[in-house]
Amino acid sequence: MTTHLRPPAAAAPPHAFVRLGLLRGLDTPGDAVRSFGPNWFAAVMGTGIVGGAAATLPFRSPLLTAWATGVWGLASALLVVLVAAAVAHRVRSPERARAHAADPVAVQSYGAVAMAFMTVGAGAVQFGPAVLGAPAALATSAVLWLVGTVFGLVTAVGVPYLMITRHTVGPDAVSPAWLLPVVPPMVSAADGALLVVHLAPGQGRTTLLLACVALFGMSLFATLALLPQIWHRLVVHGTGPAAAVPTLWIVLGQSVTAAGLLANAAPGSVPEPYAGAAAVIAVVYGVPVWGFAMLWLALAAAVTLRTIRRGLPFTLTWWSFTFPLGTCVTGTNLLVERLETPALAVVATALYVLLVAAWLLVGARTVHGALARSEPARPA
Repeated sequence: MTTHLRPPAAAAPPHAFVRLGLLRGLDTPGDAVRSFGPNWFAAVMGTGIVGGAAATLPFRSPLLTAWATGVWGLASALLVVLVAAAVAHRVRSPERARAHAADPVAVQSYGAVAMAFMTVGAGAVQFGPAVLGAPAALATSAVLWLVGTVFGLVTAVGVPYLMITRHTVGPDAVSPAWLLPVVPPMVSAADGALLVVHLAPGQGRTTLLLACVALFGMSLFATLALLPQIWHRLVVHGTGPAAAVPTLWIVLGQSVTAAGLLANAAPGSVPEPYAGAAAVIAVVYGVPVWGFAMLWLALAAAVTLRTIRRGLPFTLTWWSFTFPLGTCVTGTNLLVERLETPALAVVATALYVLLVAAWLLVGARTVHGALARSEPARPA
């Protein structure tokens, strides 16, 4: 998710512009649009999950609800701003937009675009009724889910297709970021399940649930195909550049959350014994995968701390610390809801505190990097 601000160019023009943190390599304000990349949408994901995860915690309070609703509102506003920037980027700099697809690193971030839409859409179901009214909130969520799902299917097929047919990929190029294009269908499965429960029993509800289960399978098996390659790359070739280390957190994934939400939506959507089987699968599948997520969380944290001691430069990859961690919170909370295990409730709360801390840190660094002024460029 590293932003490519501009390719090597000629010397700066003989007039001075104040350079901005993350944008300090730009010569004119218009360059901000030309340098825009899909990796910025990770900020929407990372912000939206802070609100969404709060809604699943095993305790409720008006203050917590207000906090979560406010964070969802911030993610919604950020999505609008980034969509406008993406449209302007496509119109003003189509050659750079095409260059993202030609770049085997940058193209992975298109998955973040799809997930940004769906993260805000999930918040519309959770918090929208109190703000927009139930009909408007559900309609908004459905539209965002549909847009995100279609875009996610395009990335899940299109990005691997480009990697197979167009890109030159070295033996040590495998990265956890390769999961970004294939994770959106899993997010579609989870967020679609939130919509299923609002449909009346019938063929429409059943069809939507089955579609979500199919989306779950698409992402699950694509992820299982990639995980051995990622492990091999890390063990044989190391973590690579320090800026890429945060992408290790992407592996944490969302399948436990999706399995739990699909199980919640199964009654009234499919007949027995399938509805009951979904509840069993949510536990029999969810607990072992949750265990693997905790193992990977410990490994990713250890590698990250080691890299911090050696120097971890700030880039937009830092947003990888947020959304994956948030899915651990939601997955844990759904297991708590089903199993009523106090120990898991404690873990879920601790993970949420860690998530908020990570979000505050990454958000502050992003704002500071984008707005903090540096020395004006000197005349050539």
